[in-house]
Amino acid sequence: MSTRIKQLAETLSPRLIEIRRHLHSYPELSGQEYQTSAYVAGILSSYGLHVREGVGKTGVIGELKGEGDDARQLAIRTDMDALPIQEMTQLEFASRKQGVMHACGHDIHTTIGLGTAMVLSAMQDEIPGKLRFLFQPAEEIAQGAGWMVADGAMDEVDAILSVHVLPSIPAGSVAVRYGALTAAADNLEITIMGEAGHGARPHEAVDAIWIAAQVITTLQQAISRTQNPLRPVVLTIGQMKGGRAPNVIADQVQMQGTVRSLHPETRAQLPQWIEEIVASVCRPYGARYHVDYQAGVPSVHNTASLTQLIETAAQGVCGSENVRILTEPSLGAEDFSLYLEHAPGAMFRLGVGKVDQVNPPLHHPQFEAQESAIVTGVMTMANAALNYWQQA
Repeated sequence: MSTRIKQLAETLSPRLIEIRRHLHSYPELSGQEYQTSAYVAGILSSYGLHVREGVGKTGVIGELKGEGDDARQLAIRTDMDALPIQEMTQLEFASRKQGVMHACGHDIHTTIGLGTAMVLSAMQDEIPGKLRFLFQPAEEIAQGAGWMVADGAMDEVDAILSVHVLPSIPAGSVAVRYGALTAAADNLEITIMGEAGHGARPHEAVDAIWIAAQVITTLQQAISRTQNPLRPVVLTIGQMKGGRAPNVIADQVQMQGTVRSLHPETRAQLPQWIEEIVASVCRPYGARYHVDYQAGVPSVHNTASLTQLIETAAQGVCGSENVRILTEPSLGAEDFSLYLEHAPGAMFRLGVGKVDQVNPPLHHPQFEAQESAIVTGVMTMANAALNYWQQA
């Protein structure tokens, strides 16, 4: 079975590279993937899949029913959106859209989803159950998965698999991680309200800028002394607005940031912990405050049996020497976690880097994925999918 998968994937390689280059040249931002979704739907239809468009706004679902009588349905999810980044590569197929780039590899992901559907459509007689391919919009703003779920994408799904590129490991390799793969990502907004006054007489005012600075410093210091160091928390204030003039004490400062964590128990107590610290800083100086803690996406926790499924499948098509176990999670976030609230699942990492050199990271204007990784991703995903129904 793995031999046939490899043969089909390698035969399709020129077409897959063509698809990837088209997607890379015409990237679309989150929620605006109209041309991408139409392109995806057309390819799926041409390979005999039942296609539904407009799922989760601009998402696409392709369904493939095997010839067996296993009632279980496996979903394979890939994402389609690009980033508001000006591409600075020298690729001949670089983005033709000013200020928009596939800097996170979603063009590779989409191509792998399509390639897997193309391979498995040729092996339909060997599929015991049902396959559902989810082509998701708006992952970069962590909303697309929720839109897809709300439109029924996970109805009657028994398990789900996904993939994400990783430039720090070479093309041709696959990495898996058991347990936590990515962090929960929440949004934080803190408003400090003081009293305006003359810059020459600060004692007659309540300086919101100075207090905001104390809040930021205290939060960072408190992490190292009140949070379990084996359960990491990363809090970043990335935006700060306040003040009216150089010689006027600011009466209000607004701060916005992100909070990352891996453990659900830690995440649950963070809103109260943050508010208590902000209150303790503001109170002695007579300032008021407002904390708005907005829960984002939870951590991706890979199901052990499905992670093992992917690891074994990758070894079968890539060789054991090209499959590695990740020992550390990422504090990046992934809305793939929202699907895992409805079915067990796992995501694997696909190496797309060049060997023996520093590769630009994800979300970098010079990020470049090696196209040889596409066949590796398709072979791994297709082999894992076919082996899924062999599990008890």
